[in-house]
Amino acid sequence: MFHDAGVCRTEAFNTSRLRTLIRITAQLKRRTLAQAFPFLLAACAHLPSQPRGQTEFWGFTAPWDRRSDSSVVAHGAALAQIITGWIALDTTSFRPVLLYPDSIGNLPAVAPRKTALITSYFGTRFHPEIIRGVGGNTQVSAITAGAIAALVDSGGYRSVVVDFEGMTPRDLSQLLTVIRAVADSVRAHGVSTVVIAVPAGDTAAYPAPLLLQPADLIMAVLYDQHWSDSPPGPIAAPDWVMRNLGMRVAEVGAARIVAAFPLYGYRWRKTAETELIAFDDARRLTTTTNTALVRDHASATLHATSAEGWEVWVSDRVLLETLVREARQLGVRTFALWRLGLEDEGVWDFIDSPNSARR
Repeated sequence: MFHDAGVCRTEAFNTSRLRTLIRITAQLKRRTLAQAFPFLLAACAHLPSQPRGQTEFWGFTAPWDRRSDSSVVAHGAALAQIITGWIALDTTSFRPVLLYPDSIGNLPAVAPRKTALITSYFGTRFHPEIIRGVGGNTQVSAITAGAIAALVDSGGYRSVVVDFEGMTPRDLSQLLTVIRAVADSVRAHGVSTVVIAVPAGDTAAYPAPLLLQPADLIMAVLYDQHWSDSPPGPIAAPDWVMRNLGMRVAEVGAARIVAAFPLYGYRWRKTAETELIAFDDARRLTTTTNTALVRDHASATLHATSAEGWEVWVSDRVLLETLVREARQLGVRTFALWRLGLEDEGVWDFIDSPNSARR
């Protein structure tokens, strides 16, 4: 419906698009040819011949981090949507609570574009048991959704991102029940755009065609390829990102997808917990310890290993530019950045450049 009437026209099949499909095919090594064939047909139907439309960037804030506010003040004008409100479901009552005051969202320059995050993340993790409990009863779902909508309305938000990670395929009925209730309730309170954040590679627990029945857009979370509890490695290597994003494009088409990319990094330590690290902090750390911060060309990611036993992988402008460029070859034109305040300052030159991000 959104992409050349769903038809792969030979004359429109340009070299760039062919390279994209070849790359996706190569990444399906574990699939049989019979399994891969329907995927490629879907990809053919959904991949546009050329990237179309102006690129749009969204940004997630961290209300507890002053660097995030500073980033919004300095660069918020470059963002189409700014996620400033944090609404979480309490683990005891299952009722929604506003986690942080949204001071930055009330600035006149930000208010028209502010968006609320509605999440089951509370404390230190996602709580799928909340969604199972709420989604098991339509009346409870309606009450919870109404309370969420009241908070959204009181904050003046006109867009929401719903992030209920940690679900399994067996939870799909409950997940859809809650999302339908939330979408209906917030729309009744003036919300125009409902976005569902999904783990990009988990199409079984988060099937985009079903989630898009109550929602407007899917946000593919394309970071934490390696995370705090995993061995060290890139946060979002381009081949990993394109493999997962390609599956989502094949599901529902590029026009209904927001690709979420990282602005941060991790420092893995042998004698302490892994810590989140900002680009500037990674630069400072490697400079003061005389440790080389070099690009791993396979993942386009900056990387450093210290004799003291720590290892850093961190995102920067080059990685973001690479991810955006390749995602645009799949037809995706809307990108979310997690999270503001941790970024390489150079990403804003890229985002504002008419010859790169917005061509």
